[in-house]
Order: sequence, then structure tokens, then C-alpha cells
Amino acid sequence: MDAGRRRLRRPRGFSLLEVLLVVGLIAVTGVLAAAAMSGGFDRLALQSTAKELAAQLRYTRTQAIATGEPQRFVIDPQARTWQAPNGRHGTIPHTLEVEFTGAREVQPSAAEGAVQFFADGAATGGRIRLGYRSAAWQIDVAWLTGEVRLHRGEW
Repeated sequence: MDAGRRRLRRPRGFSLLEVLLVVGLIAVTGVLAAAAMSGGFDRLALQSTAKELAAQLRYTRTQAIATGEPQRFVIDPQARTWQAPNGRHGTIPHTLEVEFTGAREVQPSAAEGAVQFFADGAATGGRIRLGYRSAAWQIDVAWLTGEVRLHRGEW
């Protein structure tokens, strides 16, 4: 009888596997909820691509100041590619709309656009617009100061 009581009083708990399973389910649910609330994965791609392009434009400006030589950021909206100094390059997801406005004098070709930064930090200026449905992000490069600004907009 004493052995039977010990079995009834056995401490109960959860195994490590059960705890990890619950934590994993909570994480997956959180990611899916965040994606649904922010407009889906394409809108997340829109935001991250805009931030990446802004960062690469800032990098190009920094390289121009650091080296004392003009540096160029090139974007091809049709091919959905970009290039920055020191072999940096990337692609833009095909689900996004892309527009570039800038100085014709520094464009490498009719299909490509470019922003050139000078040793003093100034630039030729330009604007990159990325859109998905009605959402958009805009990256502006000031021609006088070379400042790169990123802000939301509408397509």
C-alpha cells in the first residue's frame, strides 16, 4: 500500500520535448500573425529591400568621402539589380515595382540609373521608388548634401 501511494504522489511536470514543441508553435504563430498584420511577406520584402537600398546608397556616399574619389551607385529597374562600390551588388524581388529618377548625365545606359557621390559628400541626386500594390517606400538622395532619406509613401 505504501508503494501505491508513492505512485499517486509522483510529481507531475512537462518533458523538455513538450516545452520545446509549445515554444515552437508559439513562435510560428507569432511570425504568421506579424506577417498577416503587416500586409504579408511581400510587404516585408518591400520594407527590407528599401532599407537595403538606402543602406547601400549611404555606403556609397561614405566610400566617396573616405577615398576622396567619386563613387557611383547603379540601379537597373528592368533587370531589378543594383551595384555599389567594392563589388557590392544585389537584386530586387520581382513582386515589387521599381522606379528611378535621376540625372541623365551619370546614367551608364538608357535602362540604368545612377547616383554619383563626390568626395565632399554631395551627390547628383536621385529617387528610387519601390512599391507593392498600394504600399510604397521612397528613397531620396539630396543633390547638395548627398543625404539619403527613406520614407513611406503610396504607389
